[in-house]
Amino acid sequence: MNIPFYKFHGTGNDFIMVDNRNDVFSKNNTKLVHDLCHRRFGIGADGLILLENSEISSEDFKMVYYNSDGNQSSMCGNGGRCLVAFAKLLGIINDKATFTAIDGLHEATIDGNIVSLKMQDVLAKGINEEELFLDTGSPHHILFSEEVGDINVKRDGAAIRYSEKYESCGGTNVNFVQQTELDTFLVRTYERGVEDETYSCGTGVTAVALAVNAIGKTVANTINLETPGGKLQVSFENNDGAYHNIWLTGPTAKVFKGEFEC
Repeated sequence: MNIPFYKFHGTGNDFIMVDNRNDVFSKNNTKLVHDLCHRRFGIGADGLILLENSEISSEDFKMVYYNSDGNQSSMCGNGGRCLVAFAKLLGIINDKATFTAIDGLHEATIDGNIVSLKMQDVLAKGINEEELFLDTGSPHHILFSEEVGDINVKRDGAAIRYSEKYESCGGTNVNFVQQTELDTFLVRTYERGVEDETYSCGTGVTAVALAVNAIGKTVANTINLETPGGKLQVSFENNDGAYHNIWLTGPTAKVFKGEFEC
């Protein structure tokens, strides 16, 4: 059977998109997901996303996300933004969307190629620079550097991702951060499940934006994040360390479409 797919990316964080509203894709075939995401023997992507019917009538669709290792994973912010663009392409939505992901309900807006995704509330009260860890739908460890360009992200990120400290939660994503202006930060991310640096990570830059505000590196509530794949923006409201109305905003792009056989 041939299954149509689309390839999208959000600031270089790339995904295979499948319209699975008719259950054409087997969600238990982790080997197929891994093979499709392989950059030498498959389509190549950081992950694969299924757009499915939501069980809740008021929602537009459901998001099912797989990392490139073939396993279903925690929330993916850029993947969610790309899925909104995919839903727009399919004619499911116009300029707004509500959908369910593994971490719950999300709202989104789309204007041209710019997609804004509302993230879940985050409690960041009491964190400090020595122990910076936030869960923004996915777990994120954060480290600051004077020059992130000099870091071996794959080596240093893997050491933290597989450390005993994070063993109980199945490992963590790792973000290396450099402040360049009062409200602007460079971010490089090691992603678990990809097991390498990705060009961008939506939940990662969200964690960074909240963390730098929580520890006082900036008083801004709209943070600019520059990743190897492009620029993202995170805005939020802070109520004494309780962050809400969090929006992740940035560009998306359709790369190509095709079919694969399974």
